[in-house]
Amino acid sequence: MSGEKGEAEYHSTDFDWEDLRADVEQDPSFAHHFLPFYLHSPSSSSSCSKSQPDSDAWKRFHIRHSSGKFFKERRYLLKEFPELVSCKEENSKVLEVGCGNGSTVLPILRGNENAVVYGCDCSSETLERAKEIVEASNVVACKHRFHPFCCDLPVTGFPSWLACNRCRGLNLQTQKTWLSDARVNNCLAGSDDSDSLKESGCCIGGVNFVTLIFTLSAIPLRQMPMAVKECFSVLKPGGLLLFRDYGLYDMTMLRFEHEQRVGPREYLRSDGTLSNFFCLDTVRDLFVGAGFIERELDYCCIKSVNRRNGKSMRRVWVHGKFQKPV
Repeated sequence: MSGEKGEAEYHSTDFDWEDLRADVEQDPSFAHHFLPFYLHSPSSSSSCSKSQPDSDAWKRFHIRHSSGKFFKERRYLLKEFPELVSCKEENSKVLEVGCGNGSTVLPILRGNENAVVYGCDCSSETLERAKEIVEASNVVACKHRFHPFCCDLPVTGFPSWLACNRCRGLNLQTQKTWLSDARVNNCLAGSDDSDSLKESGCCIGGVNFVTLIFTLSAIPLRQMPMAVKECFSVLKPGGLLLFRDYGLYDMTMLRFEHEQRVGPREYLRSDGTLSNFFCLDTVRDLFVGAGFIERELDYCCIKSVNRRNGKSMRRVWVHGKFQKPV
């Protein structure tokens, strides 16, 4: 995302979020962000209709930025989420939700040679681009450790080959008697994607990690609980969900005009894509409400300088780690 720090400069506490909150809420030019928003009022009905899930808007977005230059490889994530590197389990499975062109996938593949990454996105075009970028890298055996698949999470949920109904309902630690790693590997043999799994009728048995990196904010607020529950259902017991997304009072939120506000903290860009901005309580309610145990949750507050005009920008992201109970 624009404004994010490179690996060498990475830090997360340049300013206090409460100080930013005081500055913003006392500034009259930002008053339109705090006006009451009534979902069922006549004046809001047209705005709410615009906030319906629009995967086509994201598909158009990815086509416009298909060169891959818009997103930079997110190497800082390995410092934020060292579990992705420290996990030495053979064929440790990571599900990257909303993988885009692979900016999160590549650091994971580089950092952990044991990791197998399943990356989903609503755009088949950007998945092809992600596959090209990953295969062109010098990552060890990357071609056989990255499995992209098309999925519009708010609309369809995850496919059953990722975790079948039985896996979603039972403790995966006790299921090795009926679904062995060898059977899964046989399904994947000779295939660059997960088509063979879908055809065989079995599943990969869930994943060890789910990463939600600037993805949940693109989903309408009312559909977030279902999306989070889907992530919970495909995680193995004890597995971690790693979260990073836009925080309340981030610079990009304050740039939105009054007419772009389509929810209490939800905004519609001119290209038709959505952006939500999270406070800690909202994130906590979403994940704990789905059954997760909160391990870490805080604001990440970064000051960056616009190289073109020299202005200082205060960026706010939410960092979180949530665990599925064993």
